[in-house]
Amino acid sequence: MDLKRVMVERRAVNFFDPAKPVSDAELKKLVETASYTPSGFNLQPWQLIVVKSNDDKERLKAVAWGQPKITEAPIVLILLADRDGWKAGHPVVEKVWQNMVELGYMKPEERDMFEGGAKFLYDGNEKSLSFAVKNASFFGLALMLAAKDTGLDTHPMDGFDHEGVRKAFDIPDNFFVPLILAVGHFNEQYKLMPPKWRKSYDEIIWKEY
Repeated sequence: MDLKRVMVERRAVNFFDPAKPVSDAELKKLVETASYTPSGFNLQPWQLIVVKSNDDKERLKAVAWGQPKITEAPIVLILLADRDGWKAGHPVVEKVWQNMVELGYMKPEERDMFEGGAKFLYDGNEKSLSFAVKNASFFGLALMLAAKDTGLDTHPMDGFDHEGVRKAFDIPDNFFVPLILAVGHFNEQYKLMPPKWRKSYDEIIWKEY
């Protein structure tokens, strides 16, 4: 599927067919495809909780406004944005640093510059939250596009009790939850509504200099 077709055909579907599963291979494919999402300093401050069991989906539904799609979809992903994902000593940060040195992007003696740049950009409650949510949201969109390319449908949700989700799934304080994502197949017993209006090029461009 070409990119424009994926973009056009991706829909936030409201009804999932509970009889059509998502295989482990399909899930792995869409996550691995989305892993190529760009991020600041390549820090990739995102992780996922995969919710498959009926009991756990019911637990999630209870703190997500009772949305039926959570239990109808075969898989629901809880997207985690890591506010500590820029800090020295974080396992991903250390792996990124080693990789940058090995590939020649940075020299070992530039470690202070690497740490200082991340600290300057991301240190502080507001900046660390912005860093985590912005980059994790890139990943969230990539998951939706990768799912469509895999032949799956999705629905991103921000209608949930953030603290309720954190408590229900024992999510540590360093993580913010930007969205939860239902993944499955559209239930064709229902009507798929026409695509909604999108801004035109001229409506999107605010100023030119």
